[in-house]
Amino acid sequence: MVWTPRVTVAAVVERDGRFLLVEEVADSRLVLNQPAGHLEHGESLLDACRRETLEETGWQVEPDAVVGLYRRIEPTTGITTLRVCFSACAVAHDPDRPLDTGIERAVWLTREELLADAARHRTELVLRCVDDYLAGARHPLALLAHA
Repeated sequence: MVWTPRVTVAAVVERDGRFLLVEEVADSRLVLNQPAGHLEHGESLLDACRRETLEETGWQVEPDAVVGLYRRIEPTTGITTLRVCFSACAVAHDPDRPLDTGIERAVWLTREELLADAARHRTELVLRCVDDYLAGARHPLALLAHA
């Protein structure tokens, strides 16, 4: 059996001290997460970040740096995920765009509001990515070969 990790992307989008998050249904719970999702076959990591953020929030974004790479092993299933987290600038919003299935709404929260609602974070990576971003973690996009 060949072990293959899943690859996901996530976007940390800050505007006026607030972060773009989604309320989504996962495992029958309403949770908070960054706009995030799985890399599709043949897709670049940057395009995946743009697509997932648009599909989940209605916001067009432009990634500007890599915040970090995060390996996570799901405690209940043992599935390993490699999350590539980007910082991105909000470019334009389409409030009438239908959001992905399972996404209830996009919300803008401060770090304090996010921390106060920690019990609803989809995973521990939600706050970790925001905190790494706030600590100045920004790696150039040239780190990735994304032709």
